Amino acid sequence: MANCCYIYQEFKRTWAYMKFFFCVIGMVMIVEGLPYFAFPGKMKEMVQMMISLEDTKLRRFGFILMLAGLCIIYFAMDGR
Repeated sequence: MANCCYIYQEFKRTWAYMKFFFCVIGMVMIVEGLPYFAFPGKMKEMVQMMISLEDTKLRRFGFILMLAGLCIIYFAMDGR
């Protein structure tokens, strides 16, 4: 019986992490979809402009965004 309680407790803990993960993914999807909903014409122009950019510039921009996101997470977690 004790083994079942342990498994249940592990499931509850794991499910709490999964709920948090799904909330984060949902928030990212909201933020990513907002410009397409609010400004569809401008987003089409932006995509056309991105097609003409060099791969190195896009890669550098993506890297900077990843670093910025990492810094935000780091400071939001009080530097842990």
